[in-house]
Amino acid sequence: MPKPVVAIPADFRTIDGNVWHATPHQYVRAAVEGSGVMTFLVPALETGNDTDEILDRVDGVLVSGSRSNVHPSLYGKQATEADGPFDPGRDATSLPLIRRALERGVPLLAICRGIQELNVALGGTLASEIHERPGIWDHRKPDVQELDIAYGIRQKVIVKEGSCLASVLGTGEVQVNSLHRQAISEAAPRLAVEAVAEDGTIEAVSVIDAKAFAVGVQWHPEYWVGQDRPSSTLFQAFGDAVRAYAASKTKS
Repeated sequence: MPKPVVAIPADFRTIDGNVWHATPHQYVRAAVEGSGVMTFLVPALETGNDTDEILDRVDGVLVSGSRSNVHPSLYGKQATEADGPFDPGRDATSLPLIRRALERGVPLLAICRGIQELNVALGGTLASEIHERPGIWDHRKPDVQELDIAYGIRQKVIVKEGSCLASVLGTGEVQVNSLHRQAISEAAPRLAVEAVAEDGTIEAVSVIDAKAFAVGVQWHPEYWVGQDRPSSTLFQAFGDAVRAYAASKTKS
């Protein structure tokens, strides 16, 4: 049986004057090595993509992190310079793909920007520069060149008992590498909060009425797949859900 395929929405980038549809390598590597799947990059088109045509051809969706942020107009807020950088092509690609994947029961794993897109796609809002809020820690990426230091395990989150994530990682404290300056403000009605940081920041969610695996995490499990148990376990669970979905399509 061929390996199942996971779609990864790309970013729209300009590098040395050339336009790229790109995604960070660690997400592709984590999907291939940690979930045991093949990957398909979805171009970030401002005009959007035919989501059903894409989903007809894949068995899961992995929504990656990115330097860019969801445009505030998509959750009813006025954009400021502090909210950027933005990527309209990524917004136009990811949000419809998330919604339609959930409608069709396609397994979904959303990471960093991805959890924020998942929240916005379902009607939630985001908070910018959360480190400036009273009582909130500085979750931003350290200003260092060594990625192993920047993405090192930095804080603990508390996984809620009885949650979807608890069935994968277990209940209680988990050490994670959470790097972000935005976070979920108001969780969408269809999202259940699965894990929080010690300062109350939402670090993981699941879709309450999902037909398949549908989880978002604010931290970066993709970086330590193969070396860190929680990271590996999460990608294994996603891979299992993708294979189950692919098998169900074959039977039908």
